Amino acid sequence: MTRRLLLSYLGLAILVLAGLEIPLGWIYARGEMTRASQGVERDASMLAEITEENIEEGNLEALPEVVGDYATRTGRHVVVTDRQGVVLADSDPSGRIGVSIAAAPDIARALRNEPTVVTGDEVLSATVPGSSGTTVRGSLRLTSPTAEVDSRVHRIWGALALAGACVLAAVALAAFTLARWITRPLRTLEAATAQLADGRLTNPPDTTTGPPELRSLAVSFTRTATRLQQLLKAQQAFASEASHQLKTPLTALRLRLENFEPYLDPRAHGSLEEAVDEVERLSRMVQGLLALARLENSATTPEPVDLDTVIADRAAMWEPLAAEQYVALAITGRAAGRVWAIPGALEQIIDNLVANALRVSPPGTTVTIHRAPGTGLHVIDQGPGMTEADRARAFDRFWRSSDSQHDGTGLGLPIVRHLVQASGGDITLHPAPGTGLDAAVRLRPVTGDRSREASGRPRSRPARSAAP
Repeated sequence: MTRRLLLSYLGLAILVLAGLEIPLGWIYARGEMTRASQGVERDASMLAEITEENIEEGNLEALPEVVGDYATRTGRHVVVTDRQGVVLADSDPSGRIGVSIAAAPDIARALRNEPTVVTGDEVLSATVPGSSGTTVRGSLRLTSPTAEVDSRVHRIWGALALAGACVLAAVALAAFTLARWITRPLRTLEAATAQLADGRLTNPPDTTTGPPELRSLAVSFTRTATRLQQLLKAQQAFASEASHQLKTPLTALRLRLENFEPYLDPRAHGSLEEAVDEVERLSRMVQGLLALARLENSATTPEPVDLDTVIADRAAMWEPLAAEQYVALAITGRAAGRVWAIPGALEQIIDNLVANALRVSPPGTTVTIHRAPGTGLHVIDQGPGMTEADRARAFDRFWRSSDSQHDGTGLGLPIVRHLVQASGGDITLHPAPGTGLDAAVRLRPVTGDRSREASGRPRSRPARSAAP
């Protein structure tokens, strides 16, 4: 915005200067040309009187000296003719003395006692009659170059341009100072907005400088940011308190239901087991909601994480559970190196995706964790897969496929997507070759560091996360 204000001020100043200096320069140029033309006409009239006297007295030998002396002093060209238009004297040594130039329009007019003044691009010419009253005894043509006039005009144009440049420099300095003063609240407001986006506001915008409208905007923003921070703190407090307050009654409810088993008719045991399963599912759903709320309220900066180490750790943790379900767990692909992820995110991402894959994998199949160097990882199962419509809604909270036979909460994939996006990546679902689902997680690689040896220092082992 500072640049736009500066350009607008300079544009306005240029328009004002152009509106003043261009007419001023044009008027000065016309004035100089008019004065030069009048000077040439005046000198021509004076010389014509002198030459007319010499012609009248028959003193023709004095004419070359008169015109030569004037031409030497002024640098102008003088030609004198008699009443028939024959050249009597010429200040130019190569002039044709004795040649008739009566056919020239200006000479012909002068011989008719009519003066002529011509303003050309390079010369000024004045042709006047040498007469006494109505008697014309000859004519005189005085030609003056306009180089001197042009030089003076160019100097004044240069002076005007220099003055304009100085004015523009002063305007630019003043405009820059003014623009910085006007935009200072906007810069502080921008910095405060960036801080608020990261979940904190340590430096509120300046509300004491700048135009009144921007000061009012800064005050409104500060009030809004303060209210948002209070709401975020209240939500964080709720998430931490609700975790304990909700978990205790659900655990007690499950224990009470299980204690009913010895006293119930055997025909009611099936309903009791279903009730216990629903309580467990409700407990997992509450835990998922609280986990998602904590993730959304936290602002964590991504850090370099060794993807290969995390994959190996999580595969080792899930392998016994997969073996119990007669499902193989395989790791394929070349070493992926380090990627950017928020602390603990990769463990939760892999745990959720592997848990979902095991939940739908039939016995005798394989769940594959494929490492994709430069892009991330794929978790591929050989289950029933998803339709295109189901894949489009799979990341909606609480959504479960209509033909789902498992007791999921519908929060695993939303949590995974939030963790991936917070790490600066993306996740998509694709049909796996043959049958099943391919969950593709794309993460930003750490540039120039693909292996542990490349870093030149040992890396800490990622913390294990509990399986969902």
